[in-house]
Amino acid sequence: MRRGLRALFVLMLGCAGWLVQARAQPAAVTFSSPDGTPLNPWLFRPAQPSRATAVALHGCGGLYATTGPRKGQLNARHQAMADMLLAEGYNVLFPDSLTPRGESEICTQKIGQRRIAQAQRRADALAALAWVAAQPWADPARLALLGWSHGGSAVLGATDNRHADVQLQAVRPAVAIAFYPGCSDALKGGYQPVTRLVMLVGALDDWTPPGPCMALAKQVDAGITVYPDSYHDFDNAVGTVRVRMDVPNGVNPGQGVHVGPNPQARDHANASVRALLRETVGRP
Repeated sequence: MRRGLRALFVLMLGCAGWLVQARAQPAAVTFSSPDGTPLNPWLFRPAQPSRATAVALHGCGGLYATTGPRKGQLNARHQAMADMLLAEGYNVLFPDSLTPRGESEICTQKIGQRRIAQAQRRADALAALAWVAAQPWADPARLALLGWSHGGSAVLGATDNRHADVQLQAVRPAVAIAFYPGCSDALKGGYQPVTRLVMLVGALDDWTPPGPCMALAKQVDAGITVYPDSYHDFDNAVGTVRVRMDVPNGVNPGQGVHVGPNPQARDHANASVRALLRETVGRP
């Protein structure tokens, strides 16, 4: 079933490719996390060969859309990022930390009850960076790591020198970009960045609040942009702001969390990502 869904996804993207010039057919690649889990990533490569690569880490909702016309495909946020980075000439790798471990999403699970925690996400991110660095078409010095929400927290974990696996990792990204990560653990634990860190957060976020990230940025001299009038998921390419009552881990338990786009913040954040990549990993 999984193989069939992946084949269908590739076919659908191939058929739609003529609609969006930047959209390329992804390759299904395989490598494993240190715990033996096959991560089944999707690799996008631009028409013109590039040695610069972004590894992109999904949030607690997983890599794929679970409802609507995009069901089974990359969700709109991930597809929009792939399209943008391809248009800029970068390779893009999307590892999947959830479905190989039997989960489609973990947003509705209480943090203490999740089987997939930041230890697994950190290991997956490090494995993805190492895999890219070993490819003949890639330059290990021209890697970027970015992620959203739970994946943004994984960005923090994979660039935190307090962890033994990070200390042993020979490959380190030139820049780490985290969209609305949970920063409380990194702040309390004494996060030690191994690379340049930039965080993009929403001022009104009541799921992963901006306060701990603002304090963390000050503590480690990281870059941070706090977008006014913006909630969690402010960079999504589709939808409107809504309240999710099925999320138990927000600032106000039992009251749900706000999620949804702010187009102005999204455009500014995307421009910031492009500028950061040009500055740190260079133009392809």
